[in-house]
Amino acid sequence: MRSPARLSTADEAIAAIPSGVTVAVGGFVGAGHPEMLTAALERRFLQTGTPRDLTLYYCAGQGDRGERGLNHLAHRGLLKRIIGGHWNLAPKLGTLALANEVEAYNLPQGVLSVLTREIAAKRPGLITQVGLNTFIDPIRSGGRLNARTTEPLVERLELDGQTWLRYKPVPIHVALIRATYADARGNLSMGGEGLIGEVLSLAQAAKNHGGLVIAQVESVVDALPDPKAVRVPGLLVDHVVTSGGVMHDQTFGEVFNEEFVVTNAGGFELPVMPESDRKRIGARALQEIRPGDIVNLGIGLPEAVAMVAAETGRLNEFTLTVESGPTGGVPASGLSFGCSHFPEAIIDQPAQFDFYDGGGLDIAILGAVEIDPEGSVNVASLGDRFAGVGGFVNIAQAARRLVFCCTFRAKENAKFVRRIAHVCFHGPSALARGQQVLYVTERAVFELTSNGLRLLEVAPGFDAQRDVIDQMEFTPLT
Repeated sequence: MRSPARLSTADEAIAAIPSGVTVAVGGFVGAGHPEMLTAALERRFLQTGTPRDLTLYYCAGQGDRGERGLNHLAHRGLLKRIIGGHWNLAPKLGTLALANEVEAYNLPQGVLSVLTREIAAKRPGLITQVGLNTFIDPIRSGGRLNARTTEPLVERLELDGQTWLRYKPVPIHVALIRATYADARGNLSMGGEGLIGEVLSLAQAAKNHGGLVIAQVESVVDALPDPKAVRVPGLLVDHVVTSGGVMHDQTFGEVFNEEFVVTNAGGFELPVMPESDRKRIGARALQEIRPGDIVNLGIGLPEAVAMVAAETGRLNEFTLTVESGPTGGVPASGLSFGCSHFPEAIIDQPAQFDFYDGGGLDIAILGAVEIDPEGSVNVASLGDRFAGVGGFVNIAQAARRLVFCCTFRAKENAKFVRRIAHVCFHGPSALARGQQVLYVTERAVFELTSNGLRLLEVAPGFDAQRDVIDQMEFTPLT
């Protein structure tokens, strides 16, 4: 008879992690992140100096830009290598990477998420065109962030006359995941979680590589009566750590919000935005959404699109989705990003990216940090800080229509520059794919053409030459 999962304290479970292994951590910002477990891993290292030389693998950014989430693991000696999708929420990891103290890779969030299934099945990696001609491509940096990082994890392939990227599998030895409930045999359900993420494939990957699966849950129940509600079978789980609600907030922004786990056909109200550049950009971007569209809104400035849509009565005309898995409803913002208010469905993150990568999005409205004359976009680096690409690369390559949103300048710095720091979206490749691309600011709107960026509109009150062209590092087409 199969033994039930062991009920352990966080310290007991974490004590089983050896040095030199790959530890994969689930979560999205703060939703689904096993905070009690990552805090216990930090505590063990500070007290004992072990484990050492871990490889950290994560798909979405996990943190609060301060101390929580993956910031717990940013210690020299604890980590040897970091493979992650988004870095901005765990700046302490970025500090290690930029100081050349760890090997560091930034790969697309959607790639890393889907790759967990390939790792679980012991297939030879993920073959996709996501990342071609960006800084993820080995013809550029291969996603490597510093001089210490030398091993190529991405390679180019020619198949049937097309160029593809192969993302190599990384064996996962330990999975740190979170659920709401566990039963006596370790079966996990996620009724109180705002998203599912890739908990199943992470657990399968660790188990198939002879490793450990440690699950943080809010409580243990006698039985889970609905087998369809079990997201991770107990046969995959080695340790169950009961939080009792401590270090188990639904997101890093809210202890618990019922709106993230129920459907409300009656709709959702958002506060009215005051007049601002942010609102004007959101209103102009909203004009590009057509009735019936399936939409992805990026984090940050694109969130204004939903607020303007609510104010103008357009929310019910289209369907908003989030790469983490929610479909329908209204995406949450800030440290609750990744969840949605009153979603119609919440699916696994790898499945959502399957849909995105296959062309399921009619339009994506995303942020931008820098834009060059070819229409290529950087979102990965913000001044002297490395933010990473997150789901941007997958989404930007796959959506039929794209709107990039940003303020025209960042204080005294131009955003329309001759050369961008990191190519996260490649304008010429988008044209070859047949994508329609706009760039919306509070001063002007640009479109991508075969000859480069063209000035399409100038907002009322601004002079095209003085306020737009003269403030750019290059001259757009007119």
